[in-house]
Amino acid sequence: MNYLAHLHLGGPSEAQQLGSLFGDFVKGPLKGEWPEEVEHAIALHRRLDVITDQHPAVQQAKQRFEPGQRRMASIALDVFFDHCLARYWSQYAEQPLPDFIQQVYQRLQSQTKLPARLQTILPYMVNDNWLLNYQYFEQLQPVFKGLERRLGHRYSLTALIPTLRQEYDQLTDDFHWLYPELMEAATQWRHL
Repeated sequence: MNYLAHLHLGGPSEAQQLGSLFGDFVKGPLKGEWPEEVEHAIALHRRLDVITDQHPAVQQAKQRFEPGQRRMASIALDVFFDHCLARYWSQYAEQPLPDFIQQVYQRLQSQTKLPARLQTILPYMVNDNWLLNYQYFEQLQPVFKGLERRLGHRYSLTALIPTLRQEYDQLTDDFHWLYPELMEAATQWRHL
């Protein structure tokens, strides 16, 4: 799962949403640097990543790629599944997607303390409306190019786009299998 899914799964409060996104930017043990509710959401983010990586739907989805592509398929699937979530948002959330995203952006922009890398990318995220644009398949290519730059061009995510296109319906079915189970796991975690 990528940014949009983690923001949705993390919970509705500001601290939950912040922590659910911080999970991609805060590494190592949680030692009280962030408020308790934020750190709880960071821990949920990490737990959801483990569940996702081990889930049979994801294992099945990876098999849809050529053997040489499977190493990068996990990253591509994280982004593709955010595309599916944005596209089918109304099946999984009551709040309209544009309203949800606007709320997230406002909450992020009001923070005086963000993880350094998040603070760097936040203006781009907001100005280019990354979260809303996930719903458009053609927007995956610029996302993949950005990830390739971050990975140092060692791997080609854009090379996976033809497989995503060819296997689109099956991968979407994989998402619909996975996501309700992630929602249930997130709900249980938030009530711990």
